[in-house]
Amino acid sequence: MTVRRAWTRYSTATAYAVTEHLRNRLALVLVVFFVPLWITLVTVVIADTDVRFFLRASDQTVTVHGNHVSKVSGAINAVTLIVGFMMFVVTYRSAGFDQRLAMAGYPRASLLAAKLTALLAAAAVVCAYAVAVICLHWVPEQPVLLWASLLGAALAFGGIGVMLGALLRGELEGMFVIIMLSIIDMGLQNPVANPASDSDVVRYLPSYGTMQTGVAAGFLDTTPVLHLLLGPLWFLGAVVVAGTAFRLRTRDRRRVLVRLPGRRRRAEGPGADERGAGTGTSTPAAGARPSPFSAGEPGGSPLFRRPRRRKCPDTGGPHGTGEAAPTRQEPG
Repeated sequence: MTVRRAWTRYSTATAYAVTEHLRNRLALVLVVFFVPLWITLVTVVIADTDVRFFLRASDQTVTVHGNHVSKVSGAINAVTLIVGFMMFVVTYRSAGFDQRLAMAGYPRASLLAAKLTALLAAAAVVCAYAVAVICLHWVPEQPVLLWASLLGAALAFGGIGVMLGALLRGELEGMFVIIMLSIIDMGLQNPVANPASDSDVVRYLPSYGTMQTGVAAGFLDTTPVLHLLLGPLWFLGAVVVAGTAFRLRTRDRRRVLVRLPGRRRRAEGPGADERGAGTGTSTPAAGARPSPFSAGEPGGSPLFRRPRRRKCPDTGGPHGTGEAAPTRQEPG
């Protein structure tokens, strides 16, 4: 019964996450038109010259066709922008709804797993579409490995998009970070745009492993497994940060005790909650000194209650209890 309930919650959250992606019309337009437009422009504009590329996966410098290697970098740029944008927008816009669900008792693990499932499905479809467009202009040596390398970059930037959606407070900031990070990433690794692309700095970029495996898939028959796993590692790191931020943002703060300065807690005995239940008051324990701020008497809040008026020293009446004051006798 527990497994069935967990599966129902996960499937329901996944359906909502996929629906959010399908409602993002701008992302769908980018997938359909931006990917082929970008790869076609690279094919038409980039010169057909050979360039040297340092392939750390096999520790060798290879000579590759500049136009073809630019197709690989252009496809990486396109899928990282689109998937990162999609995941950030969905995470950011559904943050309030997810918080209300979590506060109402919906499992956080189911919500996060649903977003990751939608991310994996969207990344797989976008990467397959990009590889199909590349094959229209040029057939790489290993198309399946090229798809796997693009999938690693898409997962990395999708995880970064989820992380930014959970951390940032503004939509414009997240889009700007994703766009600039993708441009810097591919601008430094493309040997046509940067002749010094063999610098050690590029090893710390999110799409470094994808560029290495993508070049190997396009021009060689080797499979660099370790570099292929760098994209999923970036994805896992970003998801851990996003999950931590989501848990901290949706934690229950209603039981946090806030002490006001200058006030002291009233000493209460065991069972005070039961004695005061239903009346809004609590009875102090036996032998405990009553507090001057006790709310056990009618008249509203003790902080705003009028001070008790003392009785008249000579007689009763409205200022006293109705009893006459004792007369003082003087000696002799």
